Amino acid sequence: MNVSDYDTANVAAAMKGDAVIADNELHLGLGACTLRLRSNSAELITGLRDYFGHVVVESRDPDLDILAVEREAPDLGIEFTDWKREPGKTGRKDAYHDLDGARLVLKVRTGMVFLQSETDRIAAGPCLEYDNQVINFINAQYMNWLQNRGWLICHASGLVKGGHCLAMAGFSGGGKSTIMLRLMDDPSVSYLTNDRLFVLRNGQTQAVGIPKLPRINPGTIVHNEALHGLMSTEQREAFLAMPPEDLWHVEDKYDVHVDRVYGQGRIVERAPLKSFLVLNWNRDSDQPMRVERVDLGERRDLLSAIMKSPGPFYQFPDGRFFTDTMTLDEDAYLAALDGVGIYEAKGGVDFDALSRHCVDELMGRDT
Repeated sequence: MNVSDYDTANVAAAMKGDAVIADNELHLGLGACTLRLRSNSAELITGLRDYFGHVVVESRDPDLDILAVEREAPDLGIEFTDWKREPGKTGRKDAYHDLDGARLVLKVRTGMVFLQSETDRIAAGPCLEYDNQVINFINAQYMNWLQNRGWLICHASGLVKGGHCLAMAGFSGGGKSTIMLRLMDDPSVSYLTNDRLFVLRNGQTQAVGIPKLPRINPGTIVHNEALHGLMSTEQREAFLAMPPEDLWHVEDKYDVHVDRVYGQGRIVERAPLKSFLVLNWNRDSDQPMRVERVDLGERRDLLSAIMKSPGPFYQFPDGRFFTDTMTLDEDAYLAALDGVGIYEAKGGVDFDALSRHCVDELMGRDT
């Protein structure tokens, strides 16, 4: 493709190639938003139907249309610019190239390429091998839909008990997935979201999740009996034989199908946000774990654990794209979380003590 051919229509055609779209489609009901996925791979559709099972709906007119093309990683002859990583993250992950009214995003490690615009949403490359990147692209479209309607994205998990949500954020490696799944052992607790939670204040603050399953590391699995079925006994014993500090840092992701592990009806889409817990504890601390209520306006340092960049796929309602030089609006988050109880977990890491505190205090009584 020549440089002069780099317009959205030509790039979209190059990404699709000679793909023949399969007859079966996947329709997802995401609150008031309906998303349709089509592909040339019936196997991909089947796999994603299983993954998104709790939000699959009958065919209807979609608000968002996505095409996933199973093929070799496309070489479009385009020079991409690296997307700046968030603080604490290293290595190349995403790169992008902006067209007129559209953006191409390249996943550097896998070669997957994505086209994002108001009309074209295409994933192209080895989709079956890297289906998690297709899942993330699907969720990115719903995230755009929410943000274009005023919702703010938080880097937080969310659980619901008694009709109210407890959100949990933490600094990198803080263990929020571990504590979240421990709390799921309580049958009265339901799952809202793993690490992308959206908030909107309209009278009171509401929380909405996205249909992405928890992705956890071996350290979370081996110490939680409910999750032991995700790996063999031999694998679990090998991980347990590792020094605890080494196991804490092992990155090997497993998907947790919440309805299979914890039972049907344990996933909810939204709830009023009652409390927000920030994990600011330290594995090296010799102090006991404690939880204190804080004034977020006076502790803006905690906002860096709560706020989340919309990322390279986000397109504003006026057609502009988010850039990696843009800053997030702290005051908007403070306004959205006004009236929500903000808590900080400090001292040493103690999952048992924090689990009890969350169930008995943060989720167990009116704060």
